[in-house]
Amino acid sequence: MWSLWSTRPGRHMDELILVVDDESWVRNTVRSYLEAAGFRVVTAANGREAVDQFAVCRPTLVILDWMLPEIDGPEVAQRIRRDSDVPIIMLTARSEEDDRIQGLELGADDYVVKPFSTRELEARVRAVLRRADGEAQPPAVIAVEDLSLNLDQREVTLGGEPITLTAMEFDLLAFLMQHPGHVFTRLELLEALRGSTYKSFERSVDSHVKRLRQKIETEPSDPKYVLTVFGVGYKFAKGESA
Repeated sequence: MWSLWSTRPGRHMDELILVVDDESWVRNTVRSYLEAAGFRVVTAANGREAVDQFAVCRPTLVILDWMLPEIDGPEVAQRIRRDSDVPIIMLTARSEEDDRIQGLELGADDYVVKPFSTRELEARVRAVLRRADGEAQPPAVIAVEDLSLNLDQREVTLGGEPITLTAMEFDLLAFLMQHPGHVFTRLELLEALRGSTYKSFERSVDSHVKRLRQKIETEPSDPKYVLTVFGVGYKFAKGESA
């Protein structure tokens, strides 16, 4: 169901969203709705144009269709992720679980399946942006050995060196570090981080944990911070080794 009704107009004029879709009616509808909600919007009709627009405009968030001419959506996401952690919402008609997992593994922060309501899309945009800019996070610094996380600045350092994380990776690490030793199931982590417990996204937690470990662990295959509790889920180490 498509609608041009906006819940909170006029707020986010400093935030620019790049909408990429090869169907003009989708681009125009989403653009009109988000502009009515207070966002600035630029659009692209194919993957090559999307890459060019991203380089020029440096948007705050990207809404990216999967099936695109010239360069497909997954390749565009990979190119963006090479030098940017800007939030990406994949927008696609592909609803199979493996396709969703693939999109998230490529670095997408959320996944919206067509047909969708523009109100839902706006809610997803706002939720991803809140995670990205740390809205409502109390100022605090959590340090464990050489790993340090600043909730207020949304910064992570390892051995004094800054570590670049996506919004989802940061929130996952922050949540686990705030509850050391507590074991969370994948569905509990999804509920805490995204406000949902869709089983079709459960495996995406594994993908985010894998990417996080590659960035913060000296030996990702033998982690010392984010530990697997087999048959249950994950926890942040509390004085124990993996």
